[in-house]
Amino acid sequence: MTERSGPFWDVVEGRAPLPRAAATLGLEVLDADGDDGTVELAFTATEDFTNPAGNVLGAFLAAMLYDTVGSALLVTLGPDRFQSTLELHTCFLRPVRPGRIVGTGRVVHRAGDIAFLEGSLVDSDGVVIATAGATARVIPLDQAPTSA
Repeated sequence: MTERSGPFWDVVEGRAPLPRAAATLGLEVLDADGDDGTVELAFTATEDFTNPAGNVLGAFLAAMLYDTVGSALLVTLGPDRFQSTLELHTCFLRPVRPGRIVGTGRVVHRAGDIAFLEGSLVDSDGVVIATAGATARVIPLDQAPTSA
């Protein structure tokens, strides 16, 4: 990974803590390419993420996809820019049990401050369990919402 700065890269390089939501999902950055607008992330789905049938709840999978596609855009941005997700469309293809889930995301197309993104999640056997498409807007970092 290339030495960069900005919200995503500061976390990767250990200059900033992992956001609490990402930590809850057990996020780990496996690979990131700012030139290609691609990322590979791993998540750890715990028993706390399950529905009554013992499968990982779709909302947690959607959150993993949200982090995956958003990160794909973030790796392309300068240190003074952030992204704001405008919409996220998620397709749940099959149930998954708790364990390691790997997400891949990429920037499909960018026109000015609007970007089209896609991502997928695979289980420990490499089987695709969910996909997403998203639209996001690039915004100045100082306009990014802050958490309390």
